[in-house]
Amino acid sequence: MAAALRIQSDWSRVLSRDEGEAWLSCRSPGKPTLYGSVTRRGLSSDGVPDIVASEGFVVGEVTKKSILISCPHENVCTKFLAPYTSFYRIHQKSITCLDISSGGGLGVSTSTDGTMKIWQAANGEIRRLLEGHVYDVNCCRFFPSGLVVLSGGMDAQLKIWSAEDASCVVTFKGHKGGVLDTAIVDRGRNVLSCSRDGTARLWDCGKSACLGIIADCGSPVNGIAVGTADNSLNLGTPEKPPSEREVGTEGKILLLAREDKKLQGVGLQSRQPVFLFIGSDAFNCCTFLSSTYILAGTQDGNIYQLDVRNTNAPIQVIHRSGAPVLSLLPYRDGFIASQGDGTCFIVQQDLDYVLDLTEADCDPVYKVASWEKEIYTCCRDGIVRRYQLSDL
Repeated sequence: MAAALRIQSDWSRVLSRDEGEAWLSCRSPGKPTLYGSVTRRGLSSDGVPDIVASEGFVVGEVTKKSILISCPHENVCTKFLAPYTSFYRIHQKSITCLDISSGGGLGVSTSTDGTMKIWQAANGEIRRLLEGHVYDVNCCRFFPSGLVVLSGGMDAQLKIWSAEDASCVVTFKGHKGGVLDTAIVDRGRNVLSCSRDGTARLWDCGKSACLGIIADCGSPVNGIAVGTADNSLNLGTPEKPPSEREVGTEGKILLLAREDKKLQGVGLQSRQPVFLFIGSDAFNCCTFLSSTYILAGTQDGNIYQLDVRNTNAPIQVIHRSGAPVLSLLPYRDGFIASQGDGTCFIVQQDLDYVLDLTEADCDPVYKVASWEKEIYTCCRDGIVRRYQLSDL
């Protein structure tokens, strides 16, 4: 993905008017950026806008919410998708994290306005206000049941909430710095957290106790992910037998996206290091694509794809812009990435184009969540956007 196509963020609104015109650009490393535009000439007989592109760009399929554009000179093709719905009223300020429940009915989000809210995924209507953290809440996610929420905040606490009545049922204390990310092991009897204090910890929900420090990195851990390890991987052996309160940790590997430019893999049950990969900048986020392949994103815009069986060299490094990679989410047979310059894109193995989720302009897209064919993003501009991938 050497060249990257961009389009004016509000292109769908602009092109809904006759003679509407939106700018385009194609940026390729080491070459001058190619600029152009798309213009609406009217409507076709079936009510779809008739769009033409300036020299150097070609317009493909057009629908009311998407437009396919290619730049033949750079051999790059992108489908731009406008939001199906935008929710403006969930929060008053930047939305820093969100998640969608397993049934797709509810969303949960955190904001710099100091609130964490549960809302209807269909219309953004607020259902519950989750109050109890001191200072900002950094991360939130639903348990697999969809009835319970896990959150972590700058107060160094993790909390478990009932989505039904907004009560806080468990509070975990032990971190010495703000909690930056969480992960849930299997069905959720155990959960994981990472913090500015450099540690990743395993917790027992039933006894609200810390079962152990999985890793102590000496540098903030910005993101974590837990996955089932490839059978050929040696995860090490625990120095002492694991507690009977540990459920589902066997055969799992924990990824740590570290501030000191390191991506680390640790055996979850053994607490033993499995690999250490050094990247170009601080790692912000990481995820599993499968038991073999992992992805991790850095502050300087690189997305590394690695094979856990041999992390000496990345399989590929994707670089679309120098903006920080803020979130990564496996999706179908590919992934979704969001960045600090407002870009959010989907890469699929069987698609010969990139899918760009537009409209965030230059505001960072902090987090992406999905349910079936619906993708939700949250952004610094305080808007939750929902995209419909009817054609994927």
